Amino acid sequence: MHPAAVALVVGAAVAHAGWNLCAKRVADGGALFVWLAAVWSAIFQLPVAVVVVVSAAATGGSIPATWWLAVVVSGLIHTGYFVILQRGYAVGDLSVVYPLARGTGPTLSVIAAIWLLGERPGPVALAGTVAVVLGIWVIGGLGSSAGGSWGTGVGYGLACGVTIATYTLWDAHAVTALAVPPLVLMAGSSMFETVVLGPYALARRREVGALWREHKVPILAVAVLSPLAYLLVLFALRLAPVSLVAPARELSIVLGSIGAWLLLREPDPARRLVGAVIVLAGVAGIAAG
Repeated sequence: MHPAAVALVVGAAVAHAGWNLCAKRVADGGALFVWLAAVWSAIFQLPVAVVVVVSAAATGGSIPATWWLAVVVSGLIHTGYFVILQRGYAVGDLSVVYPLARGTGPTLSVIAAIWLLGERPGPVALAGTVAVVLGIWVIGGLGSSAGGSWGTGVGYGLACGVTIATYTLWDAHAVTALAVPPLVLMAGSSMFETVVLGPYALARRREVGALWREHKVPILAVAVLSPLAYLLVLFALRLAPVSLVAPARELSIVLGSIGAWLLLREPDPARRLVGAVIVLAGVAGIAAG
């Protein structure tokens, strides 16, 4: 993998683990938390995205209709992802929902990239992909009975994994084949989330106000770190194929799982550290491939 793509993916992993830890701290926020984070995310991104759109229009004429289609489809998928994830954090541990979601996503992404997009990663990269997925499953304790929240979180983790694979493939198509600038795609997606969830939030204005007053810091952290993490991934997708980027970004599992142990006091640190070693070996294999 291109060295710049590796650097982008590692940066994305740090940001991604950070915003998930913040989201877990407001596990009962639900769709209202998602809406507030999307509003602030759109506010932060919109000025830059407008400059990009205006510049593109000035140099190339009208904006392609495919850009707007890409934004709508991406926004729809991301809205479902965030709502499902937040619900999963309300009923399950981060150390269950997060590894399972992030492990299912790249597995499906690589299979689809090979099957549908015709990508052919080398044997070392494929071995690294397998190692990443195996390490994630070890960290998550797949198949174990540890923790009462395993059963309640597993369904949401799997559902998140499906949405992760879906938006990874669609957004990769958007920024490559459709040539949508990553900033435009992310800002448009955030705007779509605010519009779709807006009626639900406006009908619960008192709850929104209370949530904002009590959780300003994690809301703003998610608003900044979530798009930052994904923007880094989208730029990486311009330098490396999705079948390599999708698994490599799962380094965030190591950071998130250790954070869940140190900050949230979730159990089984030894198992997480063993899984972390496997994941890191897999990331090294992907980078070498």
